[in-house]
Amino acid sequence: RPHRTALYEAAPPACWPIVYSPDYNITFLGLEKLHPFDAGKWGKVIEFLKEERLIADDLIVQAREATDEDLLVVHTRRYLNKLKWSFVVATITEIPPVAFLPNFIVQRRVLKPLRTQTGGTIMVGALIFTSSWFLCLGGGFHHCSSDKGGGFCAYADITLAIKFLFERVQGVSKATIIDLDAHQGNGHERDFMDDHRVYIMDVYNRYIYPGDGFAKRAIKRKVELEWGTEDTEYLQKVHMHVEGALNELKPDIIVYNAGTDILDGDPLGGLAISPQGIVKRDEVVFKAARSRRIPILMVTSGGYQKKTARIIADSILNLHSLGLI
Repeated sequence: RPHRTALYEAAPPACWPIVYSPDYNITFLGLEKLHPFDAGKWGKVIEFLKEERLIADDLIVQAREATDEDLLVVHTRRYLNKLKWSFVVATITEIPPVAFLPNFIVQRRVLKPLRTQTGGTIMVGALIFTSSWFLCLGGGFHHCSSDKGGGFCAYADITLAIKFLFERVQGVSKATIIDLDAHQGNGHERDFMDDHRVYIMDVYNRYIYPGDGFAKRAIKRKVELEWGTEDTEYLQKVHMHVEGALNELKPDIIVYNAGTDILDGDPLGGLAISPQGIVKRDEVVFKAARSRRIPILMVTSGGYQKKTARIIADSILNLHSLGLI
């Protein structure tokens, strides 16, 4: 029997299926600047969309923080207890000085924003009846599995969102994860290793973190890219494999991990995709979902340059102008 959760209480119908909260943004003593991740990028995306008059505050679904009880749907109690140690959080977020902060500060300034983004990703499932697409302007913590975090990912929001959908939404029994972040999504791969209800397609730079050979066994459609892959080859591969994946298995929901760390110049991604290439990529995925009438949930995942917020906003505006959202 599903546990009670505030995250699945009906979202106001007047809202767009865009989930966000100002609590997503991480700020503490400037330490967040020690990691290449732009810890305020989500707020910037919202500002750009407001400037373009696409959305207003009262049209956005306010994300709520996932509780321990929600997180235990996937995570082990042992793992959640480990996060009470600041040095563990420092390792996961790759910001060494966090190890020296009192844990109550780490909980409030680092983990609460990540729990709120996780709550946002889970909440999107409650909106599945209202729309054919959903955007969680955060989340995509694809390196975290039930008992291990890493790569700036402390909670397994993709696994959680899918488990909640299977548990709570009638008619959702098969899911496809299309992971187009520059890194391998080893967290959800480990979580769904032997789960035949979940089809995983992953396109990533084969030479960078995490290089998780065990997790790769869960990938049904694996596309390993070379350093410096550019638009033409990339878009051709994405298009071919997205079509192939959705023809192989028609899921009830697509979870699209739309990392922008494929952008040329990204310090961690090692690929060379242009801003226009990223906008086109998102279009390819949304068109494939729309033509098959499969609901799609997009999370924003990695992206480690200041300009990624503008590109995410441009992509959302493009999807809107094409009538895909």
